[in-house]
Amino acid sequence: MKLICGPMATISHPAFRKLVERFGGCDEYFTEMINAGTLLTGGPFESYYLNPSPVPQKLVWQLTGRNAEHMKEAAKLLVKLPGLGLDLNMGCSAPDIYRYGAGISWMTKPVKETSKMVQDVFEVVKAHNQQTGEHKCCSVKLRLGDEDFTDEGFFNFCDMLCDCGAELLTLHPRTKKEKLTRPVRYHYCESLAQRMHKRGVKVCLNGNVKDEASYKKALEQAPSVDAVMISRACVQKPWIFAKISNPSFSANIDMQELALNYIDDVEIFQPPEFWKTRLQRFFSYFCLNFKFSHYAQTQFLNAKDNEHLRERIKEFFSKCPEEQFVEL
Repeated sequence: MKLICGPMATISHPAFRKLVERFGGCDEYFTEMINAGTLLTGGPFESYYLNPSPVPQKLVWQLTGRNAEHMKEAAKLLVKLPGLGLDLNMGCSAPDIYRYGAGISWMTKPVKETSKMVQDVFEVVKAHNQQTGEHKCCSVKLRLGDEDFTDEGFFNFCDMLCDCGAELLTLHPRTKKEKLTRPVRYHYCESLAQRMHKRGVKVCLNGNVKDEASYKKALEQAPSVDAVMISRACVQKPWIFAKISNPSFSANIDMQELALNYIDDVEIFQPPEFWKTRLQRFFSYFCLNFKFSHYAQTQFLNAKDNEHLRERIKEFFSKCPEEQFVEL
């Protein structure tokens, strides 16, 4: 079973990939969403979003945007970069993304408009493949749709994506407004996999996989899927892919060393303007490993700057020495 690290804003960058690779990595890494319009206008931080380190051969570029022509032109740039393929984001349901006309809004726009965008983007990828002899995958990440979705409408939409060239669909089986606390409906992943396999299209399951037990539970309900995508859980436990792929995996992890090394890598791979938000997002999840997680979050997330954060990390482990080492 292929294991994939999902796209996460402020997380899916080279420093985080380097951390996951420390424990053996996973099969594929999705980038955080790359905005087509900003990419084309040459935003000041685009070079950081386009850095494929440290494992360019495992990278999938995820594209988002509200303008179909911009998406097509941006695809021409992304397809030239190293990596496994190009993914269209139709699953992000964050209110600002939806209102902007990107993410899941592509599932609610007129089908003709969405299908033309998908076909145009994937034709760029296929033309690149023909010219270079490479095979970069065309994929889409999506949800079930809006709150009024129907099974027929959802599966017809997926058929349309395949007609337009999609080779892999990643399904987060919730609707636009359903939060992470709502149960995921894995049976839709199973039904989609059975349907898509007849067309030679693969399906990846996404949602609520957070450890070995939940991984097994998900596959019990969707045994036909080809891959499993994990996102937030791998921020808390960067070793989760190693534990799932090899249950006998063992390690003695120095959490202080890991935290300090991560700050170093964020400073290497991200611009100073991004340091605070990237580190706050990471530690909001990573601190969940600790018995005194709320105290750790309060201390780490409210640090004035990176040096202050380093001091607070060392102080935390000096006060809570039992938290420093994790035995797997």
